[in-house]
Amino acid sequence: MAAPRAASPRRPLRLRLRPLLLLLLLLLPAPSQGLGRAAELAFTVEPSDDVGVPGQPIVLGCKVEGTPPLRVTWRKNGAELPDNSHTTLLANGSLLIHHFRLERGASPSDEGDYECVAQNRFGLVVSRKARIQAATMSDFHVHPQATVGEEGGVARFQCQIHGLPKPLITWEKNRVPIDTDNERYTLLPKGVLQITGLRAEDSGVFHCVASNIASVRVSHGARLTVSGSGSGAYKEPMILVGPENLTLTVHQTAVLECVATGNPRPIVSWSRLDGRPIGVEGIQVLGTGNLIISDVSVQHSGVYVCAANRPGTRVRRTAQGRLVVQAPAEFVQHPQSISRPAGTTAMFTCQAQGEPPPHVTWLKNGQVLGAGGHVRLKNNNSTLTISGIGPEDEAIYQCMAENSAGSSQASARLTVLWAEGLPGPPCNVRAVSVSSTEVRVSWSEPLANTKEIIGYVLHIRKAADPPQLEYQEAVSKSTFQHLVSDLEPSTAYTFYIKAYTPRGASLASVPTLASTLGEAPAPPPLSVRALSGNSLQLLWEPWPRLVQREGGFKLFYRPASRGSFTGPILLPGTASSYNLSQLDPSMVYEVKLLAYNQHGEGNATVRFVSLRGASERTALSPPCDCRKEEATNQTSTTGIVIGIHIGVTCIIFCVLFLLFGQRGRVLLCKDVENQLSPPQGPRSQRDLALNGGRQGERSQLGREEKHVDAKELEQLFPPTTVGGQPGPQPMDPAAPALCEESQFFSLVDGRTPEARALCVGPEAAPSPQNPGRGLLQEGQTAGLPQP
Repeated sequence: MAAPRAASPRRPLRLRLRPLLLLLLLLLPAPSQGLGRAAELAFTVEPSDDVGVPGQPIVLGCKVEGTPPLRVTWRKNGAELPDNSHTTLLANGSLLIHHFRLERGASPSDEGDYECVAQNRFGLVVSRKARIQAATMSDFHVHPQATVGEEGGVARFQCQIHGLPKPLITWEKNRVPIDTDNERYTLLPKGVLQITGLRAEDSGVFHCVASNIASVRVSHGARLTVSGSGSGAYKEPMILVGPENLTLTVHQTAVLECVATGNPRPIVSWSRLDGRPIGVEGIQVLGTGNLIISDVSVQHSGVYVCAANRPGTRVRRTAQGRLVVQAPAEFVQHPQSISRPAGTTAMFTCQAQGEPPPHVTWLKNGQVLGAGGHVRLKNNNSTLTISGIGPEDEAIYQCMAENSAGSSQASARLTVLWAEGLPGPPCNVRAVSVSSTEVRVSWSEPLANTKEIIGYVLHIRKAADPPQLEYQEAVSKSTFQHLVSDLEPSTAYTFYIKAYTPRGASLASVPTLASTLGEAPAPPPLSVRALSGNSLQLLWEPWPRLVQREGGFKLFYRPASRGSFTGPILLPGTASSYNLSQLDPSMVYEVKLLAYNQHGEGNATVRFVSLRGASERTALSPPCDCRKEEATNQTSTTGIVIGIHIGVTCIIFCVLFLLFGQRGRVLLCKDVENQLSPPQGPRSQRDLALNGGRQGERSQLGREEKHVDAKELEQLFPPTTVGGQPGPQPMDPAAPALCEESQFFSLVDGRTPEARALCVGPEAAPSPQNPGRGLLQEGQTAGLPQP
């Protein structure tokens, strides 16, 4: 059995090594000048997260190399740490806290986020944040519970406790540490004890013992009682405890528990839900089915499935748990130090990866740098662009990447090259609005060093836009004014100018602001559709800018035969549709829509629309009440089914009626045209006579299109009447025959209604010599056979 428990817990090795570490750090020399020349300013050692024991010393490591002289300070929670007797700055830059303390009365706690700050003549850099927390140990919030098991079965105890650093969990049986070499005893790091193949000698009282550098705690006792052997009857496989969801950081150890029972004893296996192999490196199975993954990486993230199979069969039970592995931020591309001439653009790029994806911020000499002015951030802050750099932009820039798993930093220096003899900024920059789309910008030469100027560059941007939307226009060196065109009406713009020489650009001039003049809005695009025989819907695109400029829409409408409009109907600039109702189905309407703002009214968009076609379609195809039967049988399931069948039948009947009706009208129209045409001669003569002759058909194409347009206008505007009768209309002998369909119903000798079609062509048109020409005589049926 196990050796007896020691009288007191052993002191962690870390505490015994701490004085030796302090002595070594005190003896380390400060950075030499030789090291400083290797880099302008950079960290070689940065502080890391740590846990302090009250009353014990703690050291936060920091080492810097760069061009001397160097100055190293520390920040706590963002504020500079003052000099006092409680802390000491070591020669190499590390920070020594003599006696770690918690908050008591007026004495503040030493817990917090610490940063090492280094500075020389090139700039200032800040280290990653190191979180220092006090060592703690809570009480047990889960104690082991008494268990009864059969011989050959499985027993499980569990305890849970929180502490910093994470407590080490051990187990005792009858106040004696258990034998960890016994293969039937499995100890999991999360505080679980599993006992398989139970025997009578396993009975006893078990305690959980938790220890760290802060304290040692012992749980309540839990008795294990092992009864006689089982009956040996068959038992389905069952998973008593499955894997839990875990969130870990890279390089930690994942413990996925799986305890299964059954008779015969089930076989436990593991797999990934996504089908990927689990692998073998760093993987082991502890006990009878617990999966241990050492040194986890992001690739280990996924859903793991524990399966308990009955031997020799496909009977199985499964349980699953999700493993999430986080990785602290690390750089895949560091920013590089650069040198750029004054007035040009400097760009830094840094790319970091981690899980979850890190957030990137930039510092300029230790201060957070935000976008604005001539500083731009894009690509999720991974790219820093500084345009029009000057002496004030020379500094050390740091890229800080941080996520929930940790943070990292990288730095680079910007050197601004200032050539001797560069011109000063252009003077007296003025901008005057010329029209709604043009602004004239004028300026005068710089005050000094103008001989080498090769040209000017005008920078243009909307006042409300971010700096990255700025654009430039080049101007010759002999020109001191420029007309900027293609601007938007009633919009404010900012302008500034730089003078360029072969050696570089001057500083930017003082920006000036100008607004373009306003103008009335353009005609809105308008479409009209008929909703019914007496209503129309008007549709157009909304213009939100009209609301900003005290504008909107005005709508007018009238019958085309009348002289005055109804309106205006005032609509807001956000409107995009309007319905006109209670209209006369027999009339053609003129609809006019225009937009207006504080500068006046724009041109109107006019549409003509006739409701006659919509009213005829409504009369010929009345809507069928397909839901009437359903409404009368709402309380009966049978009634609902009958209503659905009747509705479907009604819809099919309507569709067939429309299809066959249209086909019949076309056939009748052709039949009438054939019977009213003159007798046909030989084929060659008939080809010459048909539709005015086919000779010169290509030359007549344009004239036919004009006649089609004339037909559309006649349908919208009927010919003027004299005494209530249609007046004669001149007809082109070369025009093709026009077939007007007029469908109506009549009952003759008790027969079913017949559809008649009247075809009117040049050869059948009435004339003064033959008034009845082209009209059906009494008793005729328009080409239909006589009874």
